[in-house]
Amino acid sequence: MNRLQSLAVGCAALVALTAGPAPAAEAPRTLDELAAVRRAELLAVGFAPRALGDGGGRVAWLETGDGPPLVFLHGAGDQAATWHAVAPAFTASYRVVLVDLPGHGASEPLAAEVLPMATVVAGAERVLLAATGGPPAIVVGNSMGAWIATLLAHRHPARVARLVLVSGGALPGDPGAPSLVPATREQAAYLMSKLRDPASPPLPEWILDDIVRRTPSGATTRMMRDLPGLVGHLLVGRLGEVSTPVDLLWGESDQLMTLAYAERMASQLPSARLTRIARCGHVPQVECPERFRAALADLLAAPPPIPDEATAP
Repeated sequence: MNRLQSLAVGCAALVALTAGPAPAAEAPRTLDELAAVRRAELLAVGFAPRALGDGGGRVAWLETGDGPPLVFLHGAGDQAATWHAVAPAFTASYRVVLVDLPGHGASEPLAAEVLPMATVVAGAERVLLAATGGPPAIVVGNSMGAWIATLLAHRHPARVARLVLVSGGALPGDPGAPSLVPATREQAAYLMSKLRDPASPPLPEWILDDIVRRTPSGATTRMMRDLPGLVGHLLVGRLGEVSTPVDLLWGESDQLMTLAYAERMASQLPSARLTRIARCGHVPQVECPERFRAALADLLAAPPPIPDEATAP
């Protein structure tokens, strides 16, 4: 994978990483089944399905709670239920919106050979505008979702009050990233080792096999077919135009989007604060949900970062 491909989906969370332990009673044996279990958990605690449009333009999300909007954006190859262990804790204070980005989850287009980045960003914009008829939103994005969150704040500053970028952003990815489209179980295992803390429990072999099975038609592969569009949505040299306060919330063990990447982002954003989560990797909301949830709650309870604020330990 060359550096342009890495920047395109090096900011992306693979659905495989969101697997985690599954309830024994359900015993899912594919990643699609596991995602359905996680979505059912959210519906059971009060999240309701919402959608805009129909057919190939349908964009869907899950929503519940009262208060200012708190919008969560997942990474490439993932879907709204990646937040299943985190989002319910915020529904007492916020209107929590869990988006299925276009081409993911329940949002179209699901079968197109090419999934343009412009389509994905436009779908996120539609949900943001629908969710922010009153107060502006706090947008939390993981991996590619962090990239899209940055674009939303750049394009719609009046609709985005704060950003929390989790292991991702709108700059090119670090060089030398592993392939995000593994062709063998061994390649999948190597990729997962880069995304997770070394002390995290190993993933079962069925997950690694399902990663490989999904690769040819998966969202990550389809997005990579629009490489010019991906590159065109970067904010190289333009992060200084993002006036929205930004919290960077980073797993210290992430070897895909490293702390050096986070520090590069922080140095270019006018108002940014970096908070590290120990023993967590690229998708901390699943790998270490309790610590991620506590860190996010602390950030949201604190005043937003101010220009030139020092990074947190």
